[in-house]
Amino acid sequence: MKVVLSFIVLFSLSAIVLGQDCVQCHTKTTPGIVNDWKISKHSENEVDCATCHGSKHNSAADVANVELPTPETCATCHDDQVQQFKRGKHALAWAAMNAMPTIHWQNMQLIEGMKGCGGCHKIGLKTKEEIKALKKDGAGFGVASCDACHTRHTFSAEEARQPQACQTCHMGFDHPQWEMYSSSKHGVRALLKQIGKLPENASAPTCQTCHMPKGDHEVRTAWGFLAVRTNGLAPYPGEDPDWWKDRVTILQALGVLDPEGKPTARLDVVQKADVARLTKESFDKERNKMIKVCSDCHSENFAKAELEKGDKLIQAGDKLLAQAIRIVADLYKDGILKKPESYASAFPDLLTFHDAPTTIEQRLFLMHLKHRMRLFQGAFHNNPDYSLWYGWSEMQRDLTEIKEKAQELRERANRK
Repeated sequence: MKVVLSFIVLFSLSAIVLGQDCVQCHTKTTPGIVNDWKISKHSENEVDCATCHGSKHNSAADVANVELPTPETCATCHDDQVQQFKRGKHALAWAAMNAMPTIHWQNMQLIEGMKGCGGCHKIGLKTKEEIKALKKDGAGFGVASCDACHTRHTFSAEEARQPQACQTCHMGFDHPQWEMYSSSKHGVRALLKQIGKLPENASAPTCQTCHMPKGDHEVRTAWGFLAVRTNGLAPYPGEDPDWWKDRVTILQALGVLDPEGKPTARLDVVQKADVARLTKESFDKERNKMIKVCSDCHSENFAKAELEKGDKLIQAGDKLLAQAIRIVADLYKDGILKKPESYASAFPDLLTFHDAPTTIEQRLFLMHLKHRMRLFQGAFHNNPDYSLWYGWSEMQRDLTEIKEKAQELRERANRK
């Protein structure tokens, strides 16, 4: 027993000495990092450099021996949060990006330099080899996943609870949730509360209030990123059959279904990336969780009615998008528009349209990934301006331009 106690004391003293050595050296080389650590809860609780980075790096000569933290490193003390994170969509962000068919066709300065998709998607789970490669390229925050929100080296829970913590990634082209939320009544009240214009006990939902209730790190939404749902590749009970037909067209353009409506290999990719709800149970589970959250401030009937309005907007948008997809597919079928060889079926491939070769195909890509996103995301984030002007109106304009361009292409083909 005395031997064990002596070992523990010796180990603790060694860690303290090592920690002091780290601070002494890094105060000169990386003073900002040391300062952030000093003001962190980790510092207050004697969680020092060696706890997360190991003890193999002791000088400038052995920097390569630094251990790079992973979610498992954080799980040593925060296992519940890490396990929740692993079940959520953020954990799949890296895999979802790499599953995109054209991601490796993009400018590598953007992808490998973390100045494009990877800058945010690196929050997802990665192998140790991938983490080392990202670190070597100077990827910065988010390499260890948890530090995307609890940024180094303060690792502040209070920082991660603020809606601005989500702003880094959830704004812009196809992720404009911050713009929608911050200018909604929810967002305005939250910001007024932050600056002390509303009492501390005032209702003012943040992103975390709705998407991470009670600090649950399993972040999900009912519709998923693509806002496409199936029920074993069949319509939901009692829903409009025309809506299901439109969704089939969209699923075919996503490469999930073939022209005969049968599942393709890409369905497995979509399922693993968790960007769509492929069973009624998975959709209803997330929807019911959100209704429960909304019911903390509103009546359950009100919450259900508002969420169903968002569903109806998706249905309306799907009708416009399906029309546009069929127009472009008919141009392929009639030989008026050359279908890229990379497309697996007779339908345009909405997941490879970053580099669509013609303006009509580019317009279809924008209609799907930009304007349809704004239509339904604006609805669920209580922002009428985004739903109407940046969503619905733009989708109508897209469809009009696609119809006119298709007519021009047909007339040109007939003159030849």
